[in-house]
Amino acid sequence: MTEKAAAPLSDLLLPLAGRWTAGEGPALIINNPANGNEIAALPTASLEQVDYCINAAHQAFLSSGWAQRLPHERASCLFKAAELMKERTEKLALLQTLENGKTLTESTGQVASAAGIVRYYAAVCETLTEEIAPSRGAYLTATLHEPYGVIAAITPWNSPLTMAAQKIAPAQAAGNAVVLKPSELTSLVSIELARCFIDAGLPDGMLSVLPGAGDVGMAITNHPKTAMISFTGGTETARHIAAAAAPRFIPTIFELGGKSPNIVFADADLEAAAKGVTSAIFGSGGQSCVAGSRLFVESGIYDEFMKIVCTEAAKIKAGDPLAEDSNIGPMASFAQRERVEKYVEIGRQEGGKITLGGTRPEGPDYEAGAYYLPTIIEGLPHSSRVVQEEIFGAVLVALPFDTADEVIALANDTEFGLACGIWSMDTTKAWNTGQAIGAGTVWINTYKQLSIAAPFGGYKDSGLGREKGLQGLRAYQQAKSLYLGGFQG
Repeated sequence: MTEKAAAPLSDLLLPLAGRWTAGEGPALIINNPANGNEIAALPTASLEQVDYCINAAHQAFLSSGWAQRLPHERASCLFKAAELMKERTEKLALLQTLENGKTLTESTGQVASAAGIVRYYAAVCETLTEEIAPSRGAYLTATLHEPYGVIAAITPWNSPLTMAAQKIAPAQAAGNAVVLKPSELTSLVSIELARCFIDAGLPDGMLSVLPGAGDVGMAITNHPKTAMISFTGGTETARHIAAAAAPRFIPTIFELGGKSPNIVFADADLEAAAKGVTSAIFGSGGQSCVAGSRLFVESGIYDEFMKIVCTEAAKIKAGDPLAEDSNIGPMASFAQRERVEKYVEIGRQEGGKITLGGTRPEGPDYEAGAYYLPTIIEGLPHSSRVVQEEIFGAVLVALPFDTADEVIALANDTEFGLACGIWSMDTTKAWNTGQAIGAGTVWINTYKQLSIAAPFGGYKDSGLGREKGLQGLRAYQQAKSLYLGGFQG
């Protein structure tokens, strides 16, 4: 399938409140980061279309009967959506790869993951029970959970398939309507994902996709009928969204950035740890919120371990994301590569030593794309910008430490708190260290192992609230206590 075959111009319509409609906003030029080619010019949603869709979603929430359907009926629709995603794996995977440069292998895996997310919430929808409080004599007390209404789901460009699925599926399992605002970089694949839900039988108006720039996002978050906002992206953008939500007291979920530590103790399995460390930061070109971008290595093994890490990292092949032998593709955009390059230059200016990479790959296969080599920087103080600020690229900063107390203090010395990796054969030490780290997810002797059944989110500036798991569905509902009296003792 070619770039144009994946997104023919005749198909560039938006799912707006039950109808496939041409966008009336400015055209969004979508380019392939592997070669700079234009994939499509997508007409975006106008502000009038945003208003129309949110009003229609509110009306559908009130009158479509979706929230009142029996749980197994909503679940049946979600199960069908998951099956359609599997059937359309080739197109969904290719679109994501063309838009953000992930390898086709990774994108194919993410289609399967997204379908699994939808299946999980279909099962939760069908089996989750309400609560009955302890008896109070002549009173029966029940806790009911009811949907909010219109959910604004705002998703990033790095993993649009899974990020959208883990917002749409629980929100709709909970009975809500959803308007999805995808990243400008990955609008096409987001539209095709939504098509799976719509074709599965969602009532008209229960799901719309509103691509566009920041003005579209602001119109969605500021709309008086938006009842809740679920956002994955950067911390500064989240502050603006929080400011928009605060006057209306509407709930928010924020899954934000990270500068996650990977801690290697001297008693670790060094070969396994080196593989885990390189995968944690260089997988997906480092464009992951949980990327293990800060490496702390116990001083006694620092030199030995860094040689192993550099050897592992040097094996990573950057190349055409459609090629089976490419481990990573280009950065998701040329602007993102420029951001990474600026940070590497800052690292040099701060006195860092570039141990590996630090440049674009050379050769005709790379000249037209947004490629950048996996990079390792050593010799920087923990206070330096490159150590403290999220780069969102394949840049690892490495620092030695002497004691567990010291590394815990260093790991926690950041505004972020999303994830952490710990490598040690001493289970007690690893467990105690994990408990002391302020992060929403801690991995011991592994990294990036994720389960849709486990809550996910961050501490501090890494987020607010939790996605995934049972909490991920309850987050899209509000609790009501209902008391029934009049019983005769």
